[in-house]
Amino acid sequence: MRYLIAVLPDRIQAEAAYTALEKSGLTPDQLVIVGRGYQSADEFGLIDPDAQARKQAKRMAVWLVPFGFAAGFAFNVQTHVNLLPIGELGNHFLGGVFGAMGGAMGSFFVGGGVGATSGSGDALPYRNRLNAGKYLVVVKGSDRDKNLATPILRKFDPENLQAYVEAG
Repeated sequence: MRYLIAVLPDRIQAEAAYTALEKSGLTPDQLVIVGRGYQSADEFGLIDPDAQARKQAKRMAVWLVPFGFAAGFAFNVQTHVNLLPIGELGNHFLGGVFGAMGGAMGSFFVGGGVGATSGSGDALPYRNRLNAGKYLVVVKGSDRDKNLATPILRKFDPENLQAYVEAG
């Protein structure tokens, strides 16, 4: 499936572009308006980068916290560092707790930070435009449909006009 997404400044232009596309022969199931009063970004399928980052951080924590505990415990066994006067086993356990904390921080900063900045692709700029009150007109279909829709959408002087091919 191929997509052509145009960013238009207001509802009136988005509706006019939608009507012009319908008159050119595109069917309503090939056309979508995303914005206030129409589909939301979530309904359309633009991923939320914050939700993706939280999900990735949780997935990383499942592995990094237990491995961090084991690494901290093993490090304390090897080095015999006595952090507190709580006995040898207590200090090994405390080393494991510090390792688990390091694993949790790693999952939060790497999983959450990298997921928030790079996991969204073009979804974040489109979400920002929608939050600014702009509208997206989306054409779904073949190359022929995209080639038919491009000159029609250009007449409306879109802020951005981008084509995508669905992976898979």
